[in-house]
Amino acid sequence: MSARGPAGAGPAAIQLSRIMRPDDANIAGNVHGGTILKMIEEAGAIISTRHCNSQSGEHCVAALARVERTDFLSPMCIGEVAHVSAEITYTSKHSVEVQVNVLSENILTGAKRVTNRATLWYVPLSLKNVDKVLEVPPIQYAWKELEEEGKKRYEEQKLERLVTKQRNGDLIFPVFNPEPYTVGYSQSSLIHLVGPSDCTLHGFVHGGCVITISGRMTFTSNKSMEIEVFVDADPFVDEPKERYRAVSAFFTYVSLSKEGKPLPVPQLVVETEDEKRRFEDGKGRYLQTKAKRQVQMQPLTQQ
Repeated sequence: MSARGPAGAGPAAIQLSRIMRPDDANIAGNVHGGTILKMIEEAGAIISTRHCNSQSGEHCVAALARVERTDFLSPMCIGEVAHVSAEITYTSKHSVEVQVNVLSENILTGAKRVTNRATLWYVPLSLKNVDKVLEVPPIQYAWKELEEEGKKRYEEQKLERLVTKQRNGDLIFPVFNPEPYTVGYSQSSLIHLVGPSDCTLHGFVHGGCVITISGRMTFTSNKSMEIEVFVDADPFVDEPKERYRAVSAFFTYVSLSKEGKPLPVPQLVVETEDEKRRFEDGKGRYLQTKAKRQVQMQPLTQQ
């Protein structure tokens, strides 16, 4: 899938590269997933911001609005070079769709493999007023079908965002002395005071805002588990404001042996009706993701 920018517009595709170092490793010795996600988001933010400022008008920065999906297809190793390529594949009036591929290169042998694929959505926010969403310059498509497919994805993610907003009223309360393998047993929370080092170049995450990160298990298959995560913010430096939901997400993890092979996952024990509902919703997402991954892996086996 490809698209080209209109005359005078910024590039429709970019590539960033960086060698993976020991401080990028997780406890298993591979590159930490968060490091890869950060590179993916940075590439998406760069290309979106460039494109949204490609025409004369009010300057803006492209802010991440939604991570549609990101697939970890293969682990990346320390010492390999990560090549992150980002491409604008669709623009609506106020948003940009960016598709990102991550390629791992062994600089000793020259071997390369695809490790990650992701789809992200950005919106342009005015630098004068971060509450103001600006219009996005359109891109020109190589053929009409690409625009139609992009519009379909845009409408689908709009519906997903509505579902997410409805779910954002959920709260995670601590459970005392929970039974093993229950949802309450899986719950955890982290409170973090955001400082200057957490801010973007444009200061969207302001120091002095306390965030609470809460997570709970929602679904388990034989070899994977789904974790729902909420990020709630409590501003206390600026003028008084109630706690608000900043981010919500689902992460899928697998249990691996020291040799990197999948291990069976203890099954989640659901007790309440809400837990049963979330389990069934998670099962639906699992089956949907599994089907999409099988489709995506087909081109990889042909490379």
